[in-house]
Amino acid sequence: MNDNLQRKPLVIIGGGGHASVIVDILKRQKREIVAIISPDDITQRKVYSGIDVFSNDNEIFRFQPKDIRLINGIGALPDSEVRYKVNLYFEKMGYCFETIVADNAYVSPFAFLEEGVQIFPGAIIQPGTHIGAHTIINTRVVIEHDVSLGAYNAISPGAIICGQCKTEERVFIGAGAIVIQNIEIGSRATIMANALVAENIHPQQKVYASRGIVR
Repeated sequence: MNDNLQRKPLVIIGGGGHASVIVDILKRQKREIVAIISPDDITQRKVYSGIDVFSNDNEIFRFQPKDIRLINGIGALPDSEVRYKVNLYFEKMGYCFETIVADNAYVSPFAFLEEGVQIFPGAIIQPGTHIGAHTIINTRVVIEHDVSLGAYNAISPGAIICGQCKTEERVFIGAGAIVIQNIEIGSRATIMANALVAENIHPQQKVYASRGIVR
Protein backbone atom coordinates (compact mmCIF):
# COMPACT_ATOMS: atom_id res chain seq x y z
CA MET A 1 0.00 0.00 0.00
CA ASN A 2 1.20 3.50 -0.80
CA ASP A 3 2.49 5.14 2.41
CA ASN A 4 1.33 8.57 1.28
CA LEU A 5 -2.24 7.28 1.00
CA GLN A 6 -1.94 5.41 4.27
CA ARG A 7 -0.96 8.54 6.20
CA LYS A 8 -3.85 10.74 5.08
CA PRO A 9 -6.15 12.23 7.75
CA LEU A 10 -8.98 9.97 8.79
CA VAL A 11 -12.75 10.28 9.24
CA ILE A 12 -14.46 7.63 11.38
CA ILE A 13 -18.03 6.60 10.57
CA GLY A 14 -19.79 5.52 13.78
CA GLY A 15 -19.29 6.31 17.45
CA GLY A 16 -20.15 3.09 19.28
CA GLY A 17 -17.96 0.46 20.90
CA HIS A 18 -16.41 -0.86 17.68
CA ALA A 19 -15.39 2.66 16.67
CA SER A 20 -13.94 3.31 20.13
CA VAL A 21 -11.50 0.41 19.73
CA ILE A 22 -10.48 1.76 16.33
CA VAL A 23 -9.91 5.25 17.70
CA ASP A 24 -7.85 3.84 20.57
CA ILE A 25 -5.64 1.99 18.06
CA LEU A 26 -5.24 5.10 15.91
CA LYS A 27 -4.44 7.40 18.84
CA ARG A 28 -1.70 5.03 19.94
CA GLN A 29 -0.33 5.22 16.39
CA LYS A 30 -0.56 9.03 16.48
CA ARG A 31 -2.80 9.11 13.41
CA GLU A 32 -4.70 12.28 12.60
CA ILE A 33 -8.47 11.85 13.08
CA VAL A 34 -10.26 14.91 11.74
CA ALA A 35 -13.85 13.85 12.50
CA ILE A 36 -16.18 11.23 13.88
CA ILE A 37 -19.59 10.87 12.26
CA SER A 38 -22.21 9.68 14.75
CA PRO A 39 -25.89 10.58 15.30
CA ASP A 40 -25.65 9.41 18.92
CA ASP A 41 -24.40 11.24 22.00
CA ILE A 42 -20.85 9.93 22.42
CA THR A 43 -19.62 12.48 24.95
CA GLN A 44 -19.35 9.81 27.66
CA ARG A 45 -16.70 7.92 25.70
CA LYS A 46 -13.45 9.58 26.77
CA VAL A 47 -11.52 7.98 23.91
CA TYR A 48 -13.20 10.46 21.54
CA SER A 49 -12.09 13.57 23.44
CA GLY A 50 -10.43 16.21 21.28
CA ILE A 51 -12.02 14.98 18.04
CA ASP A 52 -14.71 16.90 16.14
CA VAL A 53 -18.03 15.03 16.07
CA PHE A 54 -20.70 15.49 13.39
CA SER A 55 -24.15 13.94 13.57
CA ASN A 56 -24.97 13.52 9.87
CA ASP A 57 -23.30 11.27 7.30
CA ASN A 58 -23.49 14.10 4.77
CA GLU A 59 -20.92 16.00 6.82
CA ILE A 60 -18.35 13.70 5.24
CA PHE A 61 -18.78 15.65 2.03
CA ARG A 62 -17.05 18.65 3.58
CA PHE A 63 -13.88 16.58 3.06
CA GLN A 64 -12.75 15.82 -0.49
CA PRO A 65 -12.08 12.14 -1.31
CA LYS A 66 -8.51 12.96 -2.33
CA ASP A 67 -7.77 14.57 1.05
CA ILE A 68 -8.88 11.91 3.53
CA ARG A 69 -9.46 8.22 4.09
CA LEU A 70 -12.58 6.81 5.71
CA ILE A 71 -12.81 4.13 8.39
CA ASN A 72 -16.08 2.33 8.95
CA GLY A 73 -16.50 2.11 12.72
CA ILE A 74 -19.94 0.49 12.60
CA GLY A 75 -19.88 -2.91 14.27
CA ALA A 76 -20.82 -6.06 12.35
CA LEU A 77 -23.76 -8.19 13.44
CA PRO A 78 -25.23 -11.37 11.88
CA ASP A 79 -27.61 -10.59 9.01
CA SER A 80 -27.08 -6.82 9.31
CA GLU A 81 -26.35 -4.94 6.09
CA VAL A 82 -25.81 -1.49 7.59
CA ARG A 83 -22.03 -1.57 7.49
CA TYR A 84 -21.99 -3.05 3.99
CA LYS A 85 -24.39 -0.46 2.57
CA VAL A 86 -22.49 2.45 4.15
CA ASN A 87 -19.28 1.29 2.51
CA LEU A 88 -20.87 0.89 -0.91
CA TYR A 89 -22.45 4.34 -0.73
CA PHE A 90 -19.23 6.19 0.02
CA GLU A 91 -17.18 4.11 -2.41
CA LYS A 92 -19.60 5.23 -5.15
CA MET A 93 -18.91 8.81 -4.04
CA GLY A 94 -15.19 8.26 -4.68
CA TYR A 95 -13.96 7.74 -1.11
CA CYS A 96 -11.43 5.11 -0.11
CA PHE A 97 -11.23 3.20 3.16
CA GLU A 98 -8.14 2.84 5.33
CA THR A 99 -6.70 -0.50 6.41
CA ILE A 100 -5.77 -0.53 10.10
CA VAL A 101 -3.63 -2.96 12.09
CA ALA A 102 -3.19 -2.69 15.86
CA ASP A 103 0.43 -2.42 16.95
CA ASN A 104 0.19 -5.54 19.10
CA ALA A 105 -1.38 -7.71 16.40
CA TYR A 106 0.92 -10.01 14.43
CA VAL A 107 0.49 -9.95 10.68
CA SER A 108 2.97 -12.01 8.68
CA PRO A 109 4.77 -10.05 5.97
CA PHE A 110 3.66 -12.91 3.71
CA ALA A 111 -0.03 -12.23 4.29
CA PHE A 112 -2.06 -9.93 2.02
CA LEU A 113 -4.65 -7.42 3.27
CA GLU A 114 -7.08 -5.69 0.95
CA GLU A 115 -8.52 -2.18 1.41
CA GLY A 116 -10.48 -1.41 4.56
CA VAL A 117 -9.40 -4.45 6.58
CA GLN A 118 -9.42 -3.90 10.36
CA ILE A 119 -7.17 -6.00 12.60
CA PHE A 120 -7.64 -5.57 16.35
CA PRO A 121 -5.24 -6.11 19.28
CA GLY A 122 -3.79 -9.55 19.85
CA ALA A 123 -4.84 -10.99 16.50
CA ILE A 124 -2.49 -13.36 14.66
CA ILE A 125 -2.42 -13.57 10.86
CA GLN A 126 -0.11 -16.28 9.55
CA PRO A 127 1.77 -16.57 6.21
CA GLY A 128 -0.10 -17.18 2.99
CA THR A 129 -3.32 -15.63 4.29
CA HIS A 130 -5.47 -13.37 2.10
CA ILE A 131 -7.91 -11.07 3.91
CA GLY A 132 -10.65 -9.66 1.66
CA ALA A 133 -11.68 -6.01 1.57
CA HIS A 134 -13.44 -4.51 4.61
CA THR A 135 -13.12 -7.65 6.70
CA ILE A 136 -12.93 -7.27 10.49
CA ILE A 137 -10.44 -9.41 12.42
CA ASN A 138 -11.39 -8.83 16.03
CA THR A 139 -9.46 -9.09 19.29
CA ARG A 140 -7.28 -12.21 19.70
CA VAL A 141 -8.50 -13.90 16.54
CA VAL A 142 -6.14 -16.51 15.08
CA ILE A 143 -6.03 -16.91 11.29
CA GLU A 144 -3.70 -19.75 10.43
CA HIS A 145 -1.58 -20.28 7.30
CA ASP A 146 -2.99 -20.16 3.77
CA VAL A 147 -6.49 -19.06 4.75
CA SER A 148 -8.51 -17.00 2.27
CA LEU A 149 -11.23 -14.76 3.72
CA GLY A 150 -13.74 -13.05 1.43
CA ALA A 151 -14.80 -9.42 1.50
CA TYR A 152 -16.90 -8.08 4.37
CA ASN A 153 -16.27 -11.00 6.69
CA ALA A 154 -16.59 -10.36 10.43
CA ILE A 155 -14.45 -12.59 12.65
CA SER A 156 -15.42 -12.09 16.31
CA PRO A 157 -13.11 -12.08 19.37
CA GLY A 158 -11.22 -15.26 20.10
CA ALA A 159 -12.29 -17.16 16.97
CA ILE A 160 -9.80 -19.56 15.39
CA ILE A 161 -9.67 -20.38 11.69
CA CYS A 162 -7.27 -23.21 10.95
CA GLY A 163 -5.05 -23.63 7.94
CA GLN A 164 -6.21 -23.61 4.31
CA CYS A 165 -9.81 -22.62 5.02
CA LYS A 166 -11.75 -20.45 2.61
CA THR A 167 -14.72 -18.16 3.14
CA GLU A 168 -16.78 -16.27 0.59
CA GLU A 169 -18.07 -12.72 1.12
CA ARG A 170 -20.10 -11.43 4.10
CA VAL A 171 -19.48 -14.40 6.39
CA PHE A 172 -19.96 -13.86 10.15
CA ILE A 173 -17.97 -15.99 12.62
CA GLY A 174 -18.91 -15.56 16.28
CA ALA A 175 -16.77 -15.24 19.38
CA GLY A 176 -14.76 -18.32 20.29
CA ALA A 177 -15.83 -20.30 17.22
CA ILE A 178 -13.36 -22.78 15.76
CA VAL A 179 -13.14 -23.69 12.08
CA ILE A 180 -10.93 -26.74 11.50
CA GLN A 181 -8.53 -27.00 8.57
CA ASN A 182 -9.57 -27.16 4.90
CA ILE A 183 -13.16 -25.98 5.48
CA GLU A 184 -15.06 -23.85 2.96
CA ILE A 185 -17.81 -21.46 4.10
CA GLY A 186 -20.28 -20.00 1.62
CA SER A 187 -21.36 -16.38 1.29
CA ARG A 188 -23.47 -14.81 4.07
CA ALA A 189 -23.17 -17.89 6.27
CA THR A 190 -23.28 -17.35 10.03
CA ILE A 191 -21.18 -19.27 12.54
CA MET A 192 -22.45 -18.47 16.04
CA ALA A 193 -20.35 -18.11 19.19
CA ASN A 194 -18.38 -21.18 20.35
CA ALA A 195 -19.47 -23.32 17.39
CA LEU A 196 -17.12 -25.97 16.05
CA VAL A 197 -17.15 -26.15 12.25
CA ALA A 198 -15.93 -29.49 10.95
CA GLU A 199 -17.68 -29.64 7.56
CA ASN A 200 -18.21 -27.28 4.64
CA ILE A 201 -20.97 -24.71 5.12
CA HIS A 202 -23.30 -23.68 2.29
CA PRO A 203 -24.22 -20.04 1.56
CA GLN A 204 -26.59 -18.47 4.12
CA GLN A 205 -26.48 -21.46 6.47
CA LYS A 206 -26.24 -20.89 10.21
CA VAL A 207 -24.21 -22.99 12.62
CA TYR A 208 -24.95 -23.01 16.36
CA ALA A 209 -22.71 -24.41 19.09
CA SER A 210 -25.32 -26.88 20.39
CA ARG A 211 -27.91 -27.20 17.64
CA GLY A 212 -25.97 -27.98 14.49
CA ILE A 213 -26.61 -26.44 11.07
CA VAL A 214 -29.81 -24.50 10.42
CA ARG A 215 -30.75 -23.13 7.00
